[in-house]
Amino acid sequence: MRIIGGTHRGTALAVVGKGDAGAHLRPTTDRVRESLFNVLQGGRFGDPINGARVLDLFAGTGALGLEALSRGAAHVTFVDSGRVAQKLIRDNIAKLRRAGDVTLLSVDAAKLPQGTPCQLVFLDPPYGQELGGKTLTAALAAGWIAPEALIVWEESRAQIAPPGFTSLDQRRYGDTWVSFLRHDA
Repeated sequence: MRIIGGTHRGTALAVVGKGDAGAHLRPTTDRVRESLFNVLQGGRFGDPINGARVLDLFAGTGALGLEALSRGAAHVTFVDSGRVAQKLIRDNIAKLRRAGDVTLLSVDAAKLPQGTPCQLVFLDPPYGQELGGKTLTAALAAGWIAPEALIVWEESRAQIAPPGFTSLDQRRYGDTWVSFLRHDA
């Protein structure tokens, strides 16, 4: 895994291999991440990255949030309660020397403390466990999701927008579906 674009382009990230099933780590592949960021920066959704506060839920290795930082995001809050994930995220933050631009929370993503509204949210829960909608609702209730925020939800199937959100687009990359939602203001 590596950073695909921006100021940290080409930087290798901490190696997870094919993932860690016990820790529910299933890193987003470079190919899917590149396609996803091409969509984000293609103009359809405006400019959701540059200067944005980003929330990376079920952050795993932190690759999505770090890619956003590399491409101009102002700050990323990583949320993952797993010890393996926490270590990988810390290692990757250190590699990019971006500790001043991030917050790392070791909490259950569905039980977030009060937070600062973010304009871009990555949601990559363990597949098939029905955690995405619950987590999105909890993040909204805790003040993490700004009006008009763009949500990028990765799952094993296309997702239906929960109340308070509008579905904008859905893309399939092999066995991964990425659903783009907008928080209704």
